[in-house]
Amino acid sequence: MSENLSALATESSSTYDNLEQQTVDTILRQINAEDKTVPVAVEKVIPAIEALVHEIVKRMKQGGRLFYIGAGTSGRLGVVDASECPPTYGVPHDWVIGLIAGGDSAIRKAVENAEDDEKQAWLDMEAYGIDELDTVVGIAASGRTPYVIGGLRDANARGILTGCIVCNAGSAVAAEAKYPIEVVVGPEYVTGSTRMKSGTAQKLVLNMLSTAVMIQLGRVRGNKMVDMQLSNHKLVLRAIRMVREATGVSDEVAAELLEKHGSVRNAVDAIQAK
Repeated sequence: MSENLSALATESSSTYDNLEQQTVDTILRQINAEDKTVPVAVEKVIPAIEALVHEIVKRMKQGGRLFYIGAGTSGRLGVVDASECPPTYGVPHDWVIGLIAGGDSAIRKAVENAEDDEKQAWLDMEAYGIDELDTVVGIAASGRTPYVIGGLRDANARGILTGCIVCNAGSAVAAEAKYPIEVVVGPEYVTGSTRMKSGTAQKLVLNMLSTAVMIQLGRVRGNKMVDMQLSNHKLVLRAIRMVREATGVSDEVAAELLEKHGSVRNAVDAIQAK
């Protein structure tokens, strides 16, 4: 079946040409000029992001989880966002789950034809015992990835909340999502290279989505990551500073409190309870 890919904004021809003849300075400045348009496109869809956040929070407060499904760059971005939630917010590893077509090996190396299987996403989610309290967000720059379309369709059929992040208007993925987020960033600098502006847009939306959800779930106090995992020296030093600033104790006392209580939140609470 033939498809008119050029009709898609993400596949339409770059507004720049003869790239191989440009100086490095020109290439970098042209890419930067294109990148500056991405936050503007994201700003236009903030109401759609907000609507999805409210629905996710509602379900997660009842024990639900957040699933990201995608292929290629889109899938990798979902995995990145999901994997950062436990160390940043101290949440269990199964609160936010990133799934990529082709499995974890596809994070590093493309798996041939993995994104073309409409049934695999549901099988991947079933392995985690997905249920009606969970949320599935499909990520697909083109909005036409079968893995994502099928996953959203199967989730909808079972009464599971669905959303999406796409970079074309009126896509098949958005049609399946109950809460679509369509960030139309236009042609890529290198025609069709959706790891560029589209990937940046998806990352910005994922940042907003997961951060807003975690704040609403009480995982931030003031502007601090009070539940972050103290998994390396840098983070321990950051935690000591946070406890010191919140309570006025010395670095030595802050370190002792963190050692005893295990988190900034618990250390601060222990001092303030006295």
